[in-house]
Amino acid sequence: MKLSVVDTAGKELRQIDAADEVFGIEPNRAVVHQAYVTQMSNRRSGSAHTKTRGEVRGSTVKIRKQKGLGRSRQGSIRAPHHVGGGIAHGPRAHSFAKKLPTQMRRLALRSVLSSHASEGTLIVVEGLVSDAPRTKVVAAALRALGIDRRALVVSAGHEPQLSLAARNIEHVTALPAQNLNIVDLVNAHRVVLTEDAVRSIEALWGGANLKPARGRGEAVSA
Repeated sequence: MKLSVVDTAGKELRQIDAADEVFGIEPNRAVVHQAYVTQMSNRRSGSAHTKTRGEVRGSTVKIRKQKGLGRSRQGSIRAPHHVGGGIAHGPRAHSFAKKLPTQMRRLALRSVLSSHASEGTLIVVEGLVSDAPRTKVVAAALRALGIDRRALVVSAGHEPQLSLAARNIEHVTALPAQNLNIVDLVNAHRVVLTEDAVRSIEALWGGANLKPARGRGEAVSA
């Protein structure tokens, strides 16, 4: 498929060929949803923890005798209904981690990239990476491109100057291509790529990476 390359003023310079298997597939929304839920679950710390009546400090002696007083039956002071007692049915520390097969994660990334490309919300920009971390320059370029909502700026590799310039702009995230992820892609209203980032994305999730990994017991063909 063809992608238009524009300059920082929004003027179209040329068109480049992009891999159809990365930017031109039919999006698999079910896999995208599963990948999004997996990533959000893996962000959770799961550190909330309350103590039960067996874990709090306090005596286990029966508060008063069972019969003869005309009062309610009571056991240990560590019971949940007493002040300072344990918590009944409270949260316990556990992991929320989920696993997703590599091929499904790659398919989800290709699906979201293809969705942005088909909807016209994927922009390839030339000259966005500069030698100086100037927030004013990046902000002016995004305004010229008509970007006023959440945007994801992707470079081929780690560009410290671009990251420094973009981090002061509200709702703008700058990432290298290898750190591209489902949550940032789905949440972004516009995806801004450099031309080198397009080639890096094709190398990472296209070509040979489209094929599933060979199984441990599978024979190698001659």
